[in-house]
Amino acid sequence: MKAIGIIAEYNPFHKGHLYHIEKIKEKYPDYALVLVMSGNFTERGECAIIDKWKRCEIALCHGVDLVLELPYPFSTQSADFFAEGAITILEKMKVEKVIFGSESNALDDLEVIARTQLDNEEFDPLVKIYSKMGKNYPTAISLSVFDLTGKSVNTPNDLLGVSYLKAIYKNHYSIQAETIQRINNYHKKELDGEISSATAIREALKKGEDVSCSVPKDTLPYLVNLHFMEEYFPILKYKIMTTDDLSIYQTVEEGIDKVLKKEISSSTSYQEFIQKIKSKRYTYNKISRMLLHILCGFTKDLANEFTKISYIRILGFNEIGREYLNQQKKEVDVPIISKITKYKDPMLEFEMQTTKIYDIFKNDCIGKEERKILYQRKNNIS
Repeated sequence: MKAIGIIAEYNPFHKGHLYHIEKIKEKYPDYALVLVMSGNFTERGECAIIDKWKRCEIALCHGVDLVLELPYPFSTQSADFFAEGAITILEKMKVEKVIFGSESNALDDLEVIARTQLDNEEFDPLVKIYSKMGKNYPTAISLSVFDLTGKSVNTPNDLLGVSYLKAIYKNHYSIQAETIQRINNYHKKELDGEISSATAIREALKKGEDVSCSVPKDTLPYLVNLHFMEEYFPILKYKIMTTDDLSIYQTVEEGIDKVLKKEISSSTSYQEFIQKIKSKRYTYNKISRMLLHILCGFTKDLANEFTKISYIRILGFNEIGREYLNQQKKEVDVPIISKITKYKDPMLEFEMQTTKIYDIFKNDCIGKEERKILYQRKNNIS
């Protein structure tokens, strides 16, 4: 049995995600579909609005066969770290292809851009020049790529796609990449009919608006008791105010720690705090990741320790996924974990710690860490 890999957060699962899965199934009907999914915290530096177990169940109900967790040290950092972890898991699981959504659907151009960032000796010096001119890092990269190739990429899925390709090339992985045309407006923060972005859906949910037109019908029951970063703000505020040296945390650069200390006392909300800090150098997403690392105690020392995928954790599977697991498990060079009580790993133990923080107000997720979900209860890997 062969497999196709996808990488997602499903925050939340919407009709665009369903379209992605259906298109893959049309082209590769006999392949298992393996999903690497962020845990309870995401690449944008936010909490997932519903926990990973519920998102796993939704994925399995909509055509995914096997769901694997992307650990926190990879799921909450910038695109290159995110991609490194996710692509490595798919490679270790012997997945033949990774298929990702793309705004341009121009894989050849994305490959040129990825190769340029990795191999062109002029690239890094150009990025430094633009950074000294006051450009933030993503803009400096984009300008440097355009100078060297005449090509540009500035849309979310294409940027992630470049990172996926870089991870494949840098590590000499055998996995191949394909794209599917993304069909929704990634810029729009308001609902846009049946195909709306996850950002637009989250914003609508914050306002209490009806999102039934934008998500599959059987996703709606899961969209209750939601998690948003605002509710964690009192804990974050306390931690910033009582920590002597904020620079110990991952992505907290020298100088910004003093700004955080200065602005936290007068800030009354998470969004207000970010807006006070935001600048050309510090983008919204960069600040969000920084604050999330402080909230969860993700230090630079831990980041330096957790640079490699040391295990593969199963969140759920169906019969096809079970068959694929049994086919591949002897070939995988790291432990495959289906029950956390049977395996000890520092990165897994940290994952448990972040789950406790995620669950501090809802108390609906941590208990699930102690047992297998429905798809694992009756289908132990043989």
